[in-house]
Amino acid sequence: MVAMINFLKTLIRPDREESDPECDEIARAANLLQIGEFQLLQLAYAEWYGEELPESSTDHLFADYMLRKQVPHWARHYARRINDWEKRELLDHSDAAYHRYDRGYSMKAPGGIRRFCIATAVLVVFVGGSLWVSHLAVGGRSASFLPPYFDTDELKQTRRHGEVGPGS
Repeated sequence: MVAMINFLKTLIRPDREESDPECDEIARAANLLQIGEFQLLQLAYAEWYGEELPESSTDHLFADYMLRKQVPHWARHYARRINDWEKRELLDHSDAAYHRYDRGYSMKAPGGIRRFCIATAVLVVFVGGSLWVSHLAVGGRSASFLPPYFDTDELKQTRRHGEVGPGS
């Protein structure tokens, strides 16, 4: 019951969550790999036991970790190794093995560089064409290419009469 009350308090005020060094170690390793904490637990289980986490154990493991702050020894070992590899600059966080539970994870842009160049060219043509059409819409008499459009005739009249106009 106490764990549930603490959980509800944390949901209401997450900044007041009590810090647990073991959970912090798991969170740090998960952040380094750019995955969720539960995904890290799944990876740790698979490595320690040589098989995927059984679905029947998922709820129990989640409750133990998230509500009771109980970190399994195999998860602690895995997180320490990830954190150590990071310190020694041996960690490749983009390795696909760490992201096997991520749906649609990919390090490559869909379509590659060619699609990016085509999209950029289309965007440049669209924006440039819009500016050119707006310039033509005012009859080419505009003193400026971008809004606000000051008519060149209006600017000449303003200066002749000694009024203070835009840009003066």
